[in-house]
Amino acid sequence: MSQNSGFQDFMEMGESIINLLKTSKAVDKIQMLREKKQAAIDRHVETKKTMTQMLNDVVQCEEQVGQKLLDMEEQKRQAEGELDSLEQELNQCTARSQTMDSELQFLQRELESLRDSEQELQTLQQEVDEDTTEVIPSAIYVAQLYHKVTRIKWEYDTEPHILKGVHYGADLATPINIDTSTRAPSSVTNELWNFVSTEW
Repeated sequence: MSQNSGFQDFMEMGESIINLLKTSKAVDKIQMLREKKQAAIDRHVETKKTMTQMLNDVVQCEEQVGQKLLDMEEQKRQAEGELDSLEQELNQCTARSQTMDSELQFLQRELESLRDSEQELQTLQQEVDEDTTEVIPSAIYVAQLYHKVTRIKWEYDTEPHILKGVHYGADLATPINIDTSTRAPSSVTNELWNFVSTEW
């Protein structure tokens, strides 16, 4: 067998294979497989792109949720601070209220005491008024009678143990100034009777 016949055989075999391939529609299948492969690659790229977008969305959502959580924690901390402040203020108000209640009770007791005192004073005033209407006129009468008999006008704004006044005699006025703490009552009485005239 020569080289030409071998090459010829090879060429024929190649043509036969090509014909076989054409008749078996292998090229169409290969093309279809290539298209399927390309479609799969495209789907994979699209899926990867979609997944990347979804992961980015999840990360962004997590960041937003994390920020909201931090904001809520801050709000909670502020609310707790305000609550503590309100509780302290309430305690102070309660203490002030208790103090004011105690002061109010004290003032009410004082008011009752003052009312009782006022009632006692009114009662005493009534008694004094009654005594005054009965005693003072008679005391004035007695004082006028003493003045007519003794002709002595007494000073009443002196110390308790000093007798001071003026005796108006027929011809002259005589001052009286007697310290009763240094003399016996009988001596004082005798001196005063000496001013009274025995002539009727």
